[in-house]
Amino acid sequence: MTDFNRFDWLAQRDETAIDPQRTIVDPHHHFYDWEFLTYLAAHHLDNVTGSHNITKTVFVETAVSYDTALPEHLQPVGETVFAMSQTGAIEAAGGPPVAGIAAFADLMLGDSLNEVLDAHDAASSGRLCSIRHTVGMDPSPDIPQGHGNPFPQMMGTDQFRAGLRKLVERDLAFDAWLFHPQLPEVAELASAIPELRVVVGHLGAPLGVGPYRDIREQVWADWRASMQAVAAQPNAVVKVGGIGMDFMFGTGWADLAVPPGSEEVAAYWSDAVRFCIDAFGPDRCMFESNYPIDRETLTYPVLWNAFQIMADSYSDAEQNELFSGTATRTYRLETSPG
Repeated sequence: MTDFNRFDWLAQRDETAIDPQRTIVDPHHHFYDWEFLTYLAAHHLDNVTGSHNITKTVFVETAVSYDTALPEHLQPVGETVFAMSQTGAIEAAGGPPVAGIAAFADLMLGDSLNEVLDAHDAASSGRLCSIRHTVGMDPSPDIPQGHGNPFPQMMGTDQFRAGLRKLVERDLAFDAWLFHPQLPEVAELASAIPELRVVVGHLGAPLGVGPYRDIREQVWADWRASMQAVAAQPNAVVKVGGIGMDFMFGTGWADLAVPPGSEEVAAYWSDAVRFCIDAFGPDRCMFESNYPIDRETLTYPVLWNAFQIMADSYSDAEQNELFSGTATRTYRLETSPG
């Protein structure tokens, strides 16, 4: 089991913000209360107030803290309740608001989906902004599978797309967590439902572990072609992040004696990050922390410093989009209760 609570190891790397004034919306973080992965209000508050100018955040589901006393299809609402409890503690302490919640709902539910969406909306006090149905799957046992009961070509089924159209009716985005071989499916989906805001998570997940470890050049070639196909759909945006996930991308950083610094992180990821920004445009890219999952290898200041290094060649207006504008529009945070 991967240990994400490596606090002593992470403490060896201390960085101050390169640009502490830049407005940042962190559009992707989680809350956990597990032995090997703990990230609650106090941890989050330390991060978002400790270095960079984080002004708002978005909580994203991860299949924890379900309410097993509810009917099965409504159990994920328990995670929204849990997230709101952490949100209340953060805001009571003067931290930046958790202005949006991307919850899980099974998009294959049919008519029952509306009941789940209503329950999430009520539990989130109107902060529901997206539904993430994890569809990531791969034949290799070395690749962690999505928790949305995925099956091959799931996103192309009538039932799944009917669920997506219910999101359109409510002005909700769709967060797609999948792996790079599945990117052609999400490009097709975005083309089929052009009114849907499609958010591709974690750079489209160019896998670097298991069977993909020894074919890196082919992975990058396939990934680039597929990401260009997704970028051709004007309703698709990409979250530029997840870069600390050694267990997915095989960076090797988890085995270092000292965590990497922002210069090393930027050098490793700059080609991929800039490819995405140039393919989609800054107005369809958003930097994300993916915390605490990226805490496997990177501190919160290192993550945002690395993004600031990689964004340095873009104009001030373009950086505004990358760090806050795209996230604010995509998740409709202008009108959020937070």
